[in-house]
Amino acid sequence: MESYLRVGVIASTHGLKGEVKVFPTTDDPERFRELKEVLLDTGQEYKPLEVTGVKFFKNQVILKFREFQNINEVEQYRGKDLLVTRDQAVPLKENENFITDLIDMEVYTDEGGRLGTLTDVLRTGANDVYVVETEAGKEVLLPAIGSCILDVDVEEGRMTVHILEGLLE
Repeated sequence: MESYLRVGVIASTHGLKGEVKVFPTTDDPERFRELKEVLLDTGQEYKPLEVTGVKFFKNQVILKFREFQNINEVEQYRGKDLLVTRDQAVPLKENENFITDLIDMEVYTDEGGRLGTLTDVLRTGANDVYVVETEAGKEVLLPAIGSCILDVDVEEGRMTVHILEGLLE
């Protein structure tokens, strides 16, 4: 299980005073209003940053950090992830999981056979869709609905699914 969760990616700079535009990767961008600190994944280290300002513009969040005072200090971090620790994460509801916990999960059918490995989660309007790669290299798309996803055991890294008619055709 990952110790850190990605909440956004720095998309670009904003203005000259060290603000950044962030593409949120969280279900609830409003959560940025409550964040006091994030970790910047520089590629070399996790650098703690104190959030001192939050604004919203279209589908992005504009953040100001105490550590950066001008555009030159933040330009190098374009495309870098902003992370939080698990204890800073938004509490999950029943039957919800963090996507990072689902990736690489072993997927088995309710008949006991191994279907494959979960490789991606597609976000759609109605429900998520789990992408499972079989051992033969074929992709199977499973809707993340109760009649298809029967059990998710994050600790064991195992998911049990019911294959709905027509999904393997």
